[in-house]
Formats: sequence, C-alpha cells, structure tokens
Amino acid sequence: MTCKIVTIVGARPQFIKAAAVSREILKHPGRLEEVIVHTGQHYDPNMSQVFFDELEIPLPKYNLEISGGGHGAMTGRMLEGIEQILLDERPDWVLIYGDTNSTLAGALAAAKLHIPVAHVEAGLRSFNMHMPEEINRILADRVSTLLLCPTEIAMRNLADEGIRKGVSNVGDVMYDVSLYFRGLAARRSTILAHLGLTSSRYVLATCHRAENTDDPARLREIVAGLQGIARKTTVVLPLHPRTRQALVSQQLLCSLEGVVLTEPLPFLDMISLELSAAAIVTDSGGVQKEAFFFQVPCITVRDETEWVESVDLGWNTLVGASQVRIVDAFDNLSGGTPNVFPYGDGAAAGKIVHAILTN
Repeated sequence: MTCKIVTIVGARPQFIKAAAVSREILKHPGRLEEVIVHTGQHYDPNMSQVFFDELEIPLPKYNLEISGGGHGAMTGRMLEGIEQILLDERPDWVLIYGDTNSTLAGALAAAKLHIPVAHVEAGLRSFNMHMPEEINRILADRVSTLLLCPTEIAMRNLADEGIRKGVSNVGDVMYDVSLYFRGLAARRSTILAHLGLTSSRYVLATCHRAENTDDPARLREIVAGLQGIARKTTVVLPLHPRTRQALVSQQLLCSLEGVVLTEPLPFLDMISLELSAAAIVTDSGGVQKEAFFFQVPCITVRDETEWVESVDLGWNTLVGASQVRIVDAFDNLSGGTPNVFPYGDGAAAGKIVHAILTN
C-alpha cells in the first residue's frame, strides 16, 4: 500500500531542504508517493526549471501563487488553498519545514482535516515572540504528530513545553544538503571568477529579515557596518527583493558604494561563495548554519538565534544591528571549535523518511 505525502513549501530555503528528503522518498517506489505544493510565499526569479534541475527535484504539482499582504491575509489564503488540495489528494501525511507562514498554513489545514503532520526543524526556539517565525514554530509544533528535531537542544525545548510524544532527533537536513551540494558547487559554479573574487579575500553578506529591513534604524546600522568592512576588504551582498526595496525607500542604496551588489543568486553560487568567504555577515538562519558546516566565521546581525550551537562553539557571533559591533566582530575574527558537529551525521533525510514509514 502506497503512503502519500503532501509536502508544503513556500520559500527557497524550504525547497532546498525538501530536495534532500525528496531524493530519499524516491528510493521507495511503490511505498511512498510525494505531492509537492508551492504556496508561492516568496517569489524568486531564480525559482525556475533551472533551479529545480540544480536541486534534482521535480516541479511542484501545485503552485498557489500566494504572496504579499499581511501575515493574516497571506496565511488565511494559503490555508484555504491547501485545504482544498488536501481534500482532493487525501494524503496520509503532510510534511512541513521550518517556520514560514506556509509552514503554519500547512500545519493548520492538515490538523483540521485530521491528517498527521510531520514537522522538520521542530523544537527550534529564539524565545523572541516579536518574530512571526517564532509564533509559526510554536503553533506548528503544537499540532504535529511527528516532531523531527535537528538538535538535542531542540528536543529539550519541546520537553520543557511538555511535548515528548512523537519527538526524535533526526539531525539537521541542511547538513545533508551541504554535504551533497558542496562538491557540485565546486565543480559547476563560476561565481568567484564572474565577480572577480579571490578565495578568502572577501566577506559574503545577506540581509532579509523584516526585523532588520523594516526598521530604518537597524537597517542604517547594518549598512554602516557593511561599509566599515568594505573599507578593509571586498563585501559581496546579494540583495533580497525586500531588502532592495527598503534600501531604495530609505535612500540607503547609494550608501553601499564599494559593496558588490548582486541579484539573488542560484543555490550553487551561494554555496560556492560561502565556502570561499573569509567571513559571512547574515541574518539568515540557513546561512548561519551553512557557515558553521563549512567552518567559516559568521557575524549574525540579530539579537538572538535559534541556532545556539554555532554560537556556543565559537563560529557565530551575535552583534545585533550595531555598526560598531559588526566592524569589531570582523576585526577580531577567529575560528571556533573544529570538528564538532551537533547537527547530526548527514543522514537526516533518511531518518525523516524512516520515521514517516514506521508511524
């Protein structure tokens, strides 16, 4: 009897994580069938056939094309669209990733139809309830049947909240992804040559979280910090659409003179830039982890992180949105504890599939 899984994704990082699990699902023909639903939450011009070919996953069967608007409107429209798909597909499981509005909508739609939910990256907590992602994580965990944690700390967070049933530490699926794609990136990506970069002679930066882009004071500080680093070495900044819009509206784009600005980059190019950077400045949870996986020092422009292991082991420095702290962290770069891997053994995707098959 075939077990049907509906996978809900809406943002590029979720597709990247789903790629690893989808490859494992395909190893079980006749036992597992996957239907991929893209909510359309994040429009990405690179989310084309080339992107899916690069990740070696099939195109989504459904694309709801829901993006923009407030959190309530977006989540409500997604909930309506996903519910109809679940009624049509009648899956055995709904698989969700991370902490986006797509994650929450998928969890709620499934729970209300009494379809078991498997939540990848369960148990992560920043303990900042002002972050919409934190609310999404907590609510998704509350209605999930399988809580697939990336770390022991995530499991402890759930235990502290009284959640123990269905909880397991499968490791971080992004570690699977980084191991799988780092070799491909080294062979296929030409981004360093294209941008005229020398390995270990530049800093890669990303900024996209609303807490930074939508707060003029924080964004000004981050821009000033990147300018400070750019006076010392090359800084490469792929611009998220929301970040570009905020920089333009706040008249800060011209302040990034000397910073190499690019459009959002294909996944393999980002991996290549991460691998060869002297340091990474970011507010992205995924990029923080990739920096850790590749043992590249990371400066995180947030006040807290759900990936506390990278901080505890010395690879990640939290600086908030402070020009002085950003530049100071760069001036005092040092590596952390080497060869300690709290995010599993690179086999998380297989463990996720095994958990679904045996429950």
